[in-house]
Amino acid sequence: MIPLVHPCRAEGEKRFVTRLRYDDAEAEGRDSHLLMDTGNKMLFSGQHGLFEIEGTGKDSFDRDIVVVDPVKASAERLVRANSEHNTFLVTERCDQLCVMCSQPPKKHHTDRFEEYRQAAELAPFGAMLGISGGEPTLYKAELFDLVESTFASRPDVSWHILSNAQHFEMSDVERLCRPAFKRVTWGIPLYSTDPDVHDTIVAKQGAHTRLEESLALLMSSAAQIELRTVVLQSNAEHLPKIANFVARYLRFIVQWSIMQLENIGFAKNRFDILYFDHSSDFAPIARAIDMSTLFGVDAALFNFTLCSVPESYRSYCAASISDWKRKFAGRCNRCSGRNDCSGFFEWHPEGKMEVKPL
Repeated sequence: MIPLVHPCRAEGEKRFVTRLRYDDAEAEGRDSHLLMDTGNKMLFSGQHGLFEIEGTGKDSFDRDIVVVDPVKASAERLVRANSEHNTFLVTERCDQLCVMCSQPPKKHHTDRFEEYRQAAELAPFGAMLGISGGEPTLYKAELFDLVESTFASRPDVSWHILSNAQHFEMSDVERLCRPAFKRVTWGIPLYSTDPDVHDTIVAKQGAHTRLEESLALLMSSAAQIELRTVVLQSNAEHLPKIANFVARYLRFIVQWSIMQLENIGFAKNRFDILYFDHSSDFAPIARAIDMSTLFGVDAALFNFTLCSVPESYRSYCAASISDWKRKFAGRCNRCSGRNDCSGFFEWHPEGKMEVKPL
């Protein structure tokens, strides 16, 4: 696992965002320059003074964007320049309590939108930045402002925003039609076409109906949507029905991501009653993929190791797990497909890491 927060000693008292540079030849005003590297510590100098980041090891920090907190003595890597997996956690509040939530909601909220705006402005050219929660649209005004202000200075930056789609209104459509939002893909969850099943999974009555309304609004604004379905014991047999629903009414989506369960958060203590073992019964997933393919809907399998999927469906598997939280079993070292495989989450139970090297 790659640590994103490191011990840091810094001058001053206020938090600040800066981009780290090993070579100051192209340095800008908000950049900090490397003065010394001892192998496990790096000393930088910038407009906010000197600061020393510990625990750097062999990992490259060049052009990473960090937020330094002198009071907490920490440096958090907001954007890793060499990674395609950079996500801003904009809030930990949420209005749903999904049974398998990997980021259990909290009541408090810390506003970090300004830090994220600064980080986005400094991100590498053409960066795709993720936004997650909690539920980001609980702070819809701030979220929309972040997208638009970033577009004004960095029109090359794209966004992937996870949302339960419970808070879009007709009044949002005109704004969502603006050019800035053409750089946004919305990751929207649908767990069943049966409203009772979906509402039970998200623990919110009426959520399915509200979701359908929001999908219609997003469609009218020509929004890019990635539909997301986590496979559970309670909804695995519903996957073909979801595929039929998508083929009939949601052909405009850019992708349907069928996702395997993550063993963290609310799922950790009830993994055995939630987890659907696709390696033993792939049939409902196969039927869903077949129907999607037939009607021209792009489907992808997230968090599925290649060796656990029948050979004819391995091309749908995406290397989906972010590099900083991905691990492989020891036997994966001799697998010919390792470079294209999602691997496992860092917190996946060792006893359930069954692999058959390809």
